Amino acid sequence: MLIVSADEAVAGIESGQQIYVHCAAAAPSVLLDALCRRAPQLEDVKVVHLHCEGPHPHLAPEMQGHLFHRALFIGPNARDAINAGRAEFIPVQLSDVPLLMESGLLPLDAVFANMTPPDEHGFCSLGTSVESMQTAIRCARTVIAQFNRSMPRTCGDSYVHVNQIDLAVEVEQPPYVYTPGEISDTERRIGEYVADLIPDEATLQMGIGAIPTAVGMCLADKKHLGVHTEMFTDPLVELVEKGAVDCSAKTLDPHKVVAAFMMGSPGLYKWVDGNPMLELRGVDYTNDTATIRKQRRMTAVNSAIEVDLTGQVCADSLGHRIYSGVGGQMDFTRGASLAPEGQAIIALPSTTADGKVSRITWELYDGAGVTVTRSSVRTIVTEYGVAQLFGQGFRERAKRLIAIAHPDFRDELTAYAKKYHEL
Repeated sequence: MLIVSADEAVAGIESGQQIYVHCAAAAPSVLLDALCRRAPQLEDVKVVHLHCEGPHPHLAPEMQGHLFHRALFIGPNARDAINAGRAEFIPVQLSDVPLLMESGLLPLDAVFANMTPPDEHGFCSLGTSVESMQTAIRCARTVIAQFNRSMPRTCGDSYVHVNQIDLAVEVEQPPYVYTPGEISDTERRIGEYVADLIPDEATLQMGIGAIPTAVGMCLADKKHLGVHTEMFTDPLVELVEKGAVDCSAKTLDPHKVVAAFMMGSPGLYKWVDGNPMLELRGVDYTNDTATIRKQRRMTAVNSAIEVDLTGQVCADSLGHRIYSGVGGQMDFTRGASLAPEGQAIIALPSTTADGKVSRITWELYDGAGVTVTRSSVRTIVTEYGVAQLFGQGFRERAKRLIAIAHPDFRDELTAYAKKYHEL
């Protein structure tokens, strides 16, 4: 392994190669900046990653023809490039990303990682994100690392030995901070409904954003909750500190919080630093339905863009416009549904933010993707209540979903249901 400058680290990247980039708060921006400086000398270098925080200079219009992003999940900073055709979306369940690499369907010439400097034994920690990085490091021909003095050292499947690294750049750059917005009354009511569904001793999977934050705020009085999730966030730390989460009742990994990556506040990153209660694992473990289904009372809470009256859930697109991705929603929906006393909950506001469009729809918008099929859906929650759909036919599903739709749209939804579902 050699310690080099950022420009020297990317000097070996050649036209036509494919690079995997560390995700979420661990985005290795020093290496990405150096790649962009080298980009005018390159053609058709593919940059593959899940959502990454940060400015994303590799997606700028002037990078077209030089760098091409292949998105496995899309964040706000990548949507314009995806929908303008300067990048592409690869639909994939999060649990399958390591398989893409191992099978050769996603061959990797290099991986950009953001990790702690090595300890006295030569081991670095992948810090805030493990996700598919261990597989990427095994499969890539060249491993290029940022040795980041500001990266927290996390436990679990996070360790990489210096012998696995080819080139390293020394940096000091804190992980990216994510701050959710204020919780609205609508989101608070949704959080209350979801919390009412969650029993003591449940194991939780929750994402990031206003609704998971609202759910977390309503769980403080629960007892012996556990966490097995892909994303670890501030609300879950707060539940640990309040005593609601102790992971003592988990079937697998008791007394351990298990996650694949995290995004949140500096306080979150301080809490995880060296904390043996947290174990970061690869998504081929955290998101494997065979693992998830073993957790008693596994409870998955995810969001959606729209749900039609038959129960089809769209979470990745606004019609033809790709918005986010499949992620782990189907992994956890299916896994939690199969778990003993498990629950799979989709929570969403009943309308768009301006109140002009119902998110409970008579049919999905033209071009919208089905993230969770009608046969897999279980529970839908809005600010107007809970609709249990499993085992129900189209007629009863329509009735239950209309009951939790916004009152302004119930008449037109009912008229459609009478026509097509004999309501």
